[in-house]
Amino acid sequence: MVLLSIPVIGVAPVSALTFGLPPVLAQSQSQHKAVILSSLEALAHMGFYGKLISDDLKHAGYQVTFVNDSAVTIDFLLTQLNNYDVIIWRSNTYTFAHTTYWYVGEVVNGATQQKYASDFSQGWINGNAGTLGVDLDFFTNHFSPGSLSNIKLILLISSNSNAIGQALVSAGARAVVACNGDISLQFGLIDDLTGQLVSYLANGNDVLDSVYSTVSPYSNMIPRDPLDTVYTPPFWFLGDGTVTIT
Repeated sequence: MVLLSIPVIGVAPVSALTFGLPPVLAQSQSQHKAVILSSLEALAHMGFYGKLISDDLKHAGYQVTFVNDSAVTIDFLLTQLNNYDVIIWRSNTYTFAHTTYWYVGEVVNGATQQKYASDFSQGWINGNAGTLGVDLDFFTNHFSPGSLSNIKLILLISSNSNAIGQALVSAGARAVVACNGDISLQFGLIDDLTGQLVSYLANGNDVLDSVYSTVSPYSNMIPRDPLDTVYTPPFWFLGDGTVTIT
């Protein structure tokens, strides 16, 4: 009787929801895309946190691409960003001639200096750190209004990245979560906080609620010593706080 019933069951499609399973097929058909750009991966590994963040995004229905170090190029920033719904750019800053630059990852050599000669001459790209770095003017001059209109959310995990956040919102990104102070990629603290933030987002919370839920537990802590300062995660958002990624 069991063998005879198998063909009958196989004829009619049965929804995964009948058995309490998630609608995996529906998620895979959504074609949402996310990219994690880790410009300084060789110096400060994401390690477990990279997998954790990727898994949360996959659970939310995203195809996740990981690009690190020299594979993060100027060309990628200029031509590929608008192909993704969610972008996480993990980098940091250095200063040259009183100008702040964000590490891209692409290696400085004769070919790149020639390829981007115009931007070098303008000071929008700098190579004094050994890898290419870009300044605020790079974003304001290369990303015109509407050029990033396909992007739901950008997470800028880098010191003082709020400085470039507005330029990306003006270019069409619906929301940007940025750091409004100095951060370190060492010791895993900022990656842990980013993982918490992505987890809230992947579970359906909007940008405002996700940022607030990540920041508020630290802000509400009472130090043991009144002379101690309370650590506050340096995250906040620009753009539309009602954006969700699910």
